[in-house]
Amino acid sequence: MYSLLLMALAGVLIGGAYTFYQQKTARWIPICFAALAVMSLIAAYLFTQ
Repeated sequence: MYSLLLMALAGVLIGGAYTFYQQKTARWIPICFAALAVMSLIAAYLFTQ
């Protein structure tokens, strides 16, 4: 159950990173969103172990 929620969160974060990248915001904002998405996917993987 938690892994599914974390994967959904990763999808939302990737969408946010893409949106901020398209808006030409500061470079660190989409990078942080993408890093959080990767950490969420790693946590989802670890919950399935």
